[in-house]
Amino acid sequence: MTSRAWVWAGWALLVVALAVVPFLIKNYRVFQLNLVLVYAIAILGLNILTGYNGQFSLGHGAFYAVGAYGAAILMDRFGLPYWATLPLSGAVCFVFGFLVGFPALRLTGHYLAVATLALALAVPQLLKYKLFEHYTGGVQGIVLVKPDPPFTFRFLGQPFNADRWLFYFTLAVTVLMFVLAWNLLRGRVGRALIAIRDHPIAAATMGINLPLFKSITFGVSAAFTGVAGALGAIAIAFVSPDSFTLTLSIFLLVGVVVGGLASIPGAFVGAAFIQYVPNIADELSKSAPQAIYGVLLILLMYLMPTGVMGLVRKLWARWQPGAARSPVNVQPGGPVPVPPDLTKEST
Repeated sequence: MTSRAWVWAGWALLVVALAVVPFLIKNYRVFQLNLVLVYAIAILGLNILTGYNGQFSLGHGAFYAVGAYGAAILMDRFGLPYWATLPLSGAVCFVFGFLVGFPALRLTGHYLAVATLALALAVPQLLKYKLFEHYTGGVQGIVLVKPDPPFTFRFLGQPFNADRWLFYFTLAVTVLMFVLAWNLLRGRVGRALIAIRDHPIAAATMGINLPLFKSITFGVSAAFTGVAGALGAIAIAFVSPDSFTLTLSIFLLVGVVVGGLASIPGAFVGAAFIQYVPNIADELSKSAPQAIYGVLLILLMYLMPTGVMGLVRKLWARWQPGAARSPVNVQPGGPVPVPPDLTKEST
């Protein structure tokens, strides 16, 4: 069996597993899987900004909140179908992110992180403001109704209900967003973002418009997070200002670091971590779950400083045929290793 056949067989097994798993578990577990997919999209959006472009943000919980409230308001106040709220929420967050990123161009590193931190603190308070209370519901938030599936049936003794339908809907949107990110980051735009991250002066010399690229990257990152927020609002069927505190922004950044910077598949690992590890910590210790969570996070960062996908890439490179013979860590401008056979005089 060839390697290509093994790859196709693996994809086929994955598709079958994703199709069957929701009917093998309870509704609450299906709901948790929905949130993993939602967080994966949000972490991917933050990774585009931080991992690929080098801009640190502690305010992506604000974009998540804007996307969630955008979907909730459009569904509750204007009667739009749930699927139509996703592109509109993404567009609103793109404009919001572009406007936020443009004045922050002069800030880098921890200065930009502090500026976006102010955004994460301000947005939940603005959602409670009386001038917007008619649309946002104030401190009470907005209660939604989960969409019914287009048809019903039973499989393995379980009904095809709203949670299972939302899982497949969220999965389809997740695949679409990840394909868009893959095509975006594996082309000229992705190379430009990495050049800006690693060598901004050299990138500007090569003709890359740094202010425009940074602002658009901020907007695209916010759009991804806004779509995730809209999906999260539909899955939870409730939004309130207290659901989008600074903790959410920190959790998204933790997901990026745990999964691995500049890693597209790492978003799923980070999403699973921030969804399940707090629950595991709570089961281990009811009195101090945050302490257990912190210890697990420290151990993970100590053992895998480049994230889970960074360790996977390192092990994959080590196991490749001929990895021991290939030159490693060749510095730019330094001497290029020459195979011993080429240094011998021909006989």
